[in-house]
Amino acid sequence: MNQGKYIFAQLTDFLPRRVFNGIVGEHNGNRHVRIFTCWNQMLCMVFGQLTSSNLMRDLLLSLEAH
Repeated sequence: MNQGKYIFAQLTDFLPRRVFNGIVGEHNGNRHVRIFTCWNQMLCMVFGQLTSSNLMRDLLLSLEAH
């Protein structure tokens, strides 16, 4: 059984969210966004890189499995 954080959660702790939000604010990245923010998109792309997903379908299937 898992007693601590998942590896993905441990990796995302190293990402500077305040700096990322500052860059998104500079470029108005979340201007017309309702649900899927730039931060969520970046996390999905990092997860896709970690799981070596070649297709968006592979990424969606792995996310739906959890």
